[in-house]
Amino acid sequence: MPRRVPGSFFLRNLIERRSLLFQLVRRDFQQRFVGSAIGWIWGLIHPLVLLVVWTFVFGVCLHQKPPAGVKSYPLFIFAGMLPWLLFSDTVQRSASSLLDQSSLITKTVFPAEIVPVSVFLSSLVSHLLALALMIAAAGVIDNQISFFLVLLPAYMFLIGLFAVGLGWVFASLHVYLRDTAQMLSVLLTFWFWLTPIMFTEEQFPDVAWAHFLLKANPMFYVVRSYRRVLLTSDWPYARDFAILAASGAAVFILGGLFFRYMKRGFADVL
Repeated sequence: MPRRVPGSFFLRNLIERRSLLFQLVRRDFQQRFVGSAIGWIWGLIHPLVLLVVWTFVFGVCLHQKPPAGVKSYPLFIFAGMLPWLLFSDTVQRSASSLLDQSSLITKTVFPAEIVPVSVFLSSLVSHLLALALMIAAAGVIDNQISFFLVLLPAYMFLIGLFAVGLGWVFASLHVYLRDTAQMLSVLLTFWFWLTPIMFTEEQFPDVAWAHFLLKANPMFYVVRSYRRVLLTSDWPYARDFAILAASGAAVFILGGLFFRYMKRGFADVL
C-alpha cells in the first residue's frame, strides 16, 4: 500500500469542504460588522484613521525622519503594521475559534482544522482593504508604485502558513487551558515590540542577544519585505523570502501534527 503524502488528507478536506470554508469565512467577516450601518467600510476607516494619527504624531509632533529611500515615516510604519496585523489577528482569534464553533465540532462531522484557516481568510479580506489604501497612499504621497507588488500574494501565503500553524497550536491548547488566549495576548505584545515596526532595524539595541532575537524572528523578515515592496523599487531580499518560507512551512507542519494529536480529546471537553 503506497504511503500517503503528508498533508494530503488536509488538502483534500479543504477542497471537498470548500463551500463550508467559504461559509465560515463569510460568517466570520459579517459578524465583525453585524449591526453596523456602514458594514465592511469600517475595514477601510480603521486603517485610514491609523494613517492619519501616525502622520500627526510622527510627522507633525515628533518630526521623525524616514529611513533613506523612503519619503514618509507614517507610511513606513503603516507598511510594517500591515503584515503584523494580518498575523496577530489570525493567531489571536484562532485561539478561541474552536470554542466559538464548539456546537459544530461536537454535534456534526466537522473538520475542526479548517476553523483557523477560515479565520486567516477572513482576516485576509480586511488586510486586502488596508493594503489597497496603503498602495493608494504610497502612489499619492511617495509617488511610488512598485512592479514588485506582484510578489505580495506569495508573502501573504507564507504569513498564512506561519499564522495558521501557530493558530492550530494555540487553538488546541485553549480547548484544555482556557487561559491560553490571555497568555497569547501578552506574548503578542512582547513579540510586537521585538519586531522593528515602530522603529527601524538600525535602532534595535546593538547587543548580541537583541540581534539574536531579531534574526530569529520570522516577522522581522516579512515586515522588511513588505516595506521594500511597498515603499521602494528594490527587489526584496531572496534570503528573507527563503527564511520566511522555511519558517512558515515548518510551523505549519508542526502545528498541524500538534493539532491532530490534541484533537482526539476535543469532543470530551468542548
